[in-house]
Amino acid sequence: MYSTIKQHLQHELDTLKEAGLYKEERTISSPQGIFIEVKGKQVINMCANNYLGLSNHPAIVAACKSALDRWGYGMSSVRFICGTQDIHRELEHRLSSFLKMEDTILYTSCFDANTGLFETLLDERDAVISDELNHASIIDGIRLCKAKRLRFKHMDMNDLENRLKESADSRFRLIATDGVFSMDGDVAPLSDICMLAERYDAIVMVDDSHATGFFGPNGKGSIEYCGVEGRVDIITSTLGKAMGGATGGFTSSKKEVVSLLRQRSRPYLFSNALAPVAAAGTLEALNIIEAEDGIRRNLMDNTAYFRTGLMGMGFNIREGVHPIIPVMFGDEKMAGCMASSLFEEGIYVVGFSFPVVPKGKARLRIQISAAHTRDNLDFALDKFRKAGKSLHII
Repeated sequence: MYSTIKQHLQHELDTLKEAGLYKEERTISSPQGIFIEVKGKQVINMCANNYLGLSNHPAIVAACKSALDRWGYGMSSVRFICGTQDIHRELEHRLSSFLKMEDTILYTSCFDANTGLFETLLDERDAVISDELNHASIIDGIRLCKAKRLRFKHMDMNDLENRLKESADSRFRLIATDGVFSMDGDVAPLSDICMLAERYDAIVMVDDSHATGFFGPNGKGSIEYCGVEGRVDIITSTLGKAMGGATGGFTSSKKEVVSLLRQRSRPYLFSNALAPVAAAGTLEALNIIEAEDGIRRNLMDNTAYFRTGLMGMGFNIREGVHPIIPVMFGDEKMAGCMASSLFEEGIYVVGFSFPVVPKGKARLRIQISAAHTRDNLDFALDKFRKAGKSLHII
């Protein structure tokens, strides 16, 4: 039986390789950090979600070691059977307080938080209105629910308003958007979105995975950055990026929303509870985030410095203020060649191509960290210049 599909699968893989779309995984043989070891070579990491440099922070590592002794390794159960420990409750309360929301529910990932959200809250009488560039987890979550699905053009408020008018006969309408879009670093116009939601009596949901912990004056994310605290109804986010970089996700919302998710959200009901060690690490990450404002300031200073340097060389980058810096190539093979050239020079970045980004919009996605030093950034800029010139990009 398998021999029939084997030939088809191999053809698909060969096609991906010929088009420059095949994704190779490089094995890291060191802890995550600014310097990592790949294939026996030490390189500067410029593409991790380690925005605050906390992934191997000694205080977090110590908290996790202590947690292993106190709470053990794994839960071996889902939350409603025997998978809820006091540390899970503590983290949920802490996240609610940090984000100024009524309640929070933990998931094993933000992907699960998003796929478990829409079908729990909505049915065929309702409508979901989603930005066309939303994360794949939002798209998949919407596909799982029976609500009417509408898309609006990326950050286009006129088109969003048209979709709200189009869905006027729906019982409930939910506007779904990334807070920061992962491939472009665009910040959603949340003030305008909330204004339209209030005008048309819609619910607002924001996936803030690329903002929670470091974006905004106090690191509370795009909601704080845009000044719409208290106006967003549902926040989903991750523990696997700025907040220690391990694993886990969550939904913060009104108490009724969270209570219903605990009763009916399938990824929550049928997945093992978050490992207690990850909960302990995240709690320590929150301690650091709330105590050390200088980390966020350093991150934003590093971001502005690196953006200015790349623009001055003539690279095509999307404007913005976020630590995600897309260097646009369009051509998939050229993006791959640039990434390979930089790796040989000691800089680790990855080329992004279809289906992660649309065809013809291949790029390198640089991600700046607060832990990058100015020397690190200058070294990287020098290597970008060298590789760009050798490939006739600049």
